[in-house]
Amino acid sequence: MNASGVQSWLALLGCFAPVFTAPSFPLFVQLASAWVLCPGRHTLTRLYSLAEPKHARAHDAYHRFFGRGAWLLELLWHQLAALLLETFYPQGPVPLDLDDTLFHKSGRHVDGAAWWRDAVRSTAKRVVHGLGLNLVVLTLRVQPPWGGEPLGLPVNVRLHRKKELTTLDLAQQMIQELAAWFPERCWRLCADGAYASLAGRGLPRCEVTSRMRRDAALYELPPHTRRAKRGRPRKKGRRLPTPQALAKKCARWQRLTVNLRGKRVRRLAYTRQVLWYEVCPDHALLLVICRDPEGKEPDDFYFTTDLAATATQVIEQYAGRWSIEDTFRNVKQFLGGQDPQVWKGQGPERASAFALWMYALTWAWYLDAHPSETRLPLRPWYRQKTHPSFADALAALRRCLWHKHIFEDSQSKRLPSKIIRPLLQPMVEALAYAA
Repeated sequence: MNASGVQSWLALLGCFAPVFTAPSFPLFVQLASAWVLCPGRHTLTRLYSLAEPKHARAHDAYHRFFGRGAWLLELLWHQLAALLLETFYPQGPVPLDLDDTLFHKSGRHVDGAAWWRDAVRSTAKRVVHGLGLNLVVLTLRVQPPWGGEPLGLPVNVRLHRKKELTTLDLAQQMIQELAAWFPERCWRLCADGAYASLAGRGLPRCEVTSRMRRDAALYELPPHTRRAKRGRPRKKGRRLPTPQALAKKCARWQRLTVNLRGKRVRRLAYTRQVLWYEVCPDHALLLVICRDPEGKEPDDFYFTTDLAATATQVIEQYAGRWSIEDTFRNVKQFLGGQDPQVWKGQGPERASAFALWMYALTWAWYLDAHPSETRLPLRPWYRQKTHPSFADALAALRRCLWHKHIFEDSQSKRLPSKIIRPLLQPMVEALAYAA
């Protein structure tokens, strides 16, 4: 498995050869493998020690790769998106998730860094700000073969800078770019309430599902007139109660059993078409109110531009949005997305985007190399675990690469495997799960 795993990893990296020049492509391959192997902080100096154990290149080459390398992030994402769509969604609508995250940075002169609200540490009563890069990320939602919670694989990233384009503008740019790359595909975008106004921006071939404000000003659809009258036709009907007021007055609930991130739960749902004039003045929206029949959770208010969608589809689609939050946590915790110490030019943006790109490629390798395998290391303190996590996928790739790394310069005459395995297996296993 180790040899075939390494070959499949190198084959994946080979798909991105057109993005780079001939001198920079070997640098890219070594850097990507070193990023996987690196234990601890993913600084460029630590990556250099793994990528160049014999110091064949100077360490400056790796700094220049991000800061002034002759390659484009746009082409890197395009190639990755094409690979993922061909693998997971060769046809049919493509589910996407959208959100932004803060990559913390330190230093006074990090290009693109600024003070932003930290959504992880902030609460309803206390707002916490942090210095770093604010990244708007678009992910492809993939259902793994073992079921359970979906995976969020990044397919595009934008850096949000102060006093420039807003996060909504950047999100619209990414959707338009993706639609231009694949003009025959349709998209189903899911985002939290901060991106609800994307529903009124006319995204190409894209249905939007998001959360609606509890106090949203809703209207009935404008009446249809059969004959022409003086003045312009009405753009909205009579004013409706707010979504929260509608939920209180509603007496006819639909009983559903929905799949929320791999778990089957019971919910009550109410749907109706409304006009949210402030957000989407030209098109009707499907409002979905979701209620916990046991009353333990507050009511949720969703909407979608897909008027043919069912309440079950809308509720399940929004619940699956949590996969992008797992993506942010895993990239920061296991791939050191915040660690590279690059300050100037395109370096900070490229290094952060590269960590997100590595996350998608690691999952793509694991799902190809382990299409149905769910065997996990025995953990006596975690016997109920049945599905692999990203840490397991990363460890599986590390095992293959560490075997290659260790035996690459070994002599042709080897010791018997029954002697080598007991000696090296504990070390390789420890390195595979090294934080």
